[in-house]
Amino acid sequence: MVQYELPKLAYDYDELEPHIDAETMRIHHQKHHQSYADGLNSALDKVCGASHPQYISSILSDLKSVPETGRSAVNFFGGGYENHKLFWETMTPDGDKSPGGKLEDSIDVYYDNFENFKKVFSEKAVSIQGSGWCWLVFNQTYNKIEIITTSNQDSPWVLQKIPLLALDVWEHAYYLHYQNRRPEYVNSWWNVVNWDYVENRFSELNG
Repeated sequence: MVQYELPKLAYDYDELEPHIDAETMRIHHQKHHQSYADGLNSALDKVCGASHPQYISSILSDLKSVPETGRSAVNFFGGGYENHKLFWETMTPDGDKSPGGKLEDSIDVYYDNFENFKKVFSEKAVSIQGSGWCWLVFNQTYNKIEIITTSNQDSPWVLQKIPLLALDVWEHAYYLHYQNRRPEYVNSWWNVVNWDYVENRFSELNG
């Protein structure tokens, strides 16, 4: 039986301070992400998908293959599991302040420059009603990057788009430190973006 486990972080909980506080990181990782791992394992077990040969991103990309009785749970817990995994991976204590290489070139093409890209991304993240995520994704159909938002734990994989950068704007991601000041949280998050990781993901997709 395949078991999805809570992934280890590449940094300690306090290493993203002052931008994301240690207590939020600990609760977010140990409690919230663990609940999505447990929920995903349970959801797959109920639809006899616990031994599914493909990773959850492939399952989310073909949700219609999941029995309707369990589709909603697989979407929610699978999205929650994979969304958070990318969220951790795209942050680092030693974040560069801006991307480079092919990703920088693509940002310049579609968003004029990096500062405008940040402005558009931040505005979309702040404007999400309720809980959700803001993403930089790669649209394979049109061979281009896009900024999109999803609600709750919906994943870009369901939309046939490949996530490159993830920002969690559920209140549990920032409320202990920022309370209701989502714009402040979004602005501070830019300081810990792991652009090396995001660039590598993009380069692998874009040749």
